[in-house]
Amino acid sequence: MSLPLFLKFVAPYFHPVLMWLALILSFYALYLGMQSRRIRYVEGDVKKELIKGRYGVKHYQIGSLLLSLMVLGAVGAIAITYINNGKLFVGPHLIAGLGMTSLVALSASLAPFVQKGQDWARLTHITLGLILLSLFGWQAITGMQIVQKLISQT
Repeated sequence: MSLPLFLKFVAPYFHPVLMWLALILSFYALYLGMQSRRIRYVEGDVKKELIKGRYGVKHYQIGSLLLSLMVLGAVGAIAITYINNGKLFVGPHLIAGLGMTSLVALSASLAPFVQKGQDWARLTHITLGLILLSLFGWQAITGMQIVQKLISQT
């Protein structure tokens, strides 16, 4: 399968842009999650103000968007790489990306348990999120190295 010349040039850059957006959204999700968690530990007017922010609802919505972006980004990157090269380059970036996609799905699957107040699910969700953010930072660096390689080849 071959892509038109314009798409062959542009398509490889769609994944990095999408993943940088997802990384930024991940930090926003972290902020929303932290604000939502604060509601559990404060009282009075502070609690009332935090509740008005609807941080839990926003965290859930951004998390759902992140799940979609991560899955579509991973599948899209694999497809474009295969279409353009006839093979995949199996290396740390690909393996970590697939692991991250699994982690974000696992983290999202805990949402019903978190909403029911299960502390084990909340702690697991937070831990997975922090691991995911750490991997995401590393992926951003290795991904930019791949982008630089693509640019030098064109």
